[in-house]
Amino acid sequence: MESVIAKLLQDFEQGKMNRRQLIQSLSLAAAAAAAIAPAARAAGKPLEALYVNHISYEVNDYKKVRDFYVDLLGMKVTEDDGKQCRLVFGNNMLIPRNRAGGGPAKVDHIAYTVTNWDAEKDGLEEELKRRGLQYRGSAKTSFHVKDPEGMGVQLGGLHQ
Repeated sequence: MESVIAKLLQDFEQGKMNRRQLIQSLSLAAAAAAAIAPAARAAGKPLEALYVNHISYEVNDYKKVRDFYVDLLGMKVTEDDGKQCRLVFGNNMLIPRNRAGGGPAKVDHIAYTVTNWDAEKDGLEEELKRRGLQYRGSAKTSFHVKDPEGMGVQLGGLHQ
């Protein structure tokens, strides 16, 4: 797909097509990719992670952790509810949250934004079943599974 987009942009930059033709071509390429993706998924092809959406970090005192990352790395605080917050950096988030019962801090799960989530989310539950993975969640928001070592893995769209 990247090579198709690169070729279209090159043709546009060289004057071989106008802006309207470029937009139409990009739209057709995106529609074709969206149509192919469910078929590829049915064949057992792996999901494609775009990037880490967030890291869920269970801690004893989220405020101390929040302040550490804000002061050291300049992360921006959002959605602070007194028990957890979102620390935004670039297109990523660290979510420190108070853990029940104390103990050492741990990463609870890592959430990944999946390519074409909105177009493919309904077929993902079947794919998880086909792979024999135990999961929780729904196609409405996201699915949670465990990796072979027991680490939580969340799969979803941009807003999870």
